Amino acid sequence: MQLSKNGFMEIVSHEAMVQTRYKDSKGVWTIGIGHTKSAGAPNPQTFSGEMPLDTVISLFRKDLEKYEARVNKYITVELEQHEFDALVSFDFNTGGVSTATLVKKLNAGDKAAAAKGFMNWVKPAEIKKRRKKEQILFSTGKYSGGGKGSVIKANSAGKVLWSTSKSVDLKEFF
Repeated sequence: MQLSKNGFMEIVSHEAMVQTRYKDSKGVWTIGIGHTKSAGAPNPQTFSGEMPLDTVISLFRKDLEKYEARVNKYITVELEQHEFDALVSFDFNTGGVSTATLVKKLNAGDKAAAAKGFMNWVKPAEIKKRRKKEQILFSTGKYSGGGKGSVIKANSAGKVLWSTSKSVDLKEFF
């Protein structure tokens, strides 16, 4: 399976789009939507200038292929599109699709227990709202992002300037 347009927009709604390099919460140089050196080119450590928003989006699409492949590998039962989208979001954020109990429950055919399992991954505490939205998406098919994403600036030291957040309509990129 592949991530749907709605699934892509849902994940972006949980993230920030930063067109210049910045340091993530762990101090790792990053660009775009969570793109680090380990994801491949471009290397945020050496990147200079501003990445056009359409490039940010296309780079993120490419980065998500890894997580689509992981969900396809570790889930052995048929999924509805919204379930797949929720699982890709979960794996992008946690990297946990290979070890999560929710995956074991899902593969055993217990979707209700799998849905509850999303809430076992709520550290740090500020991630709880995202996990709840993934749980709702998985269970009901309700996408919460509204097709919007946030573009945020960073200063030259890599500090994200949250007060500069500007909402953009993601539908224009499809």
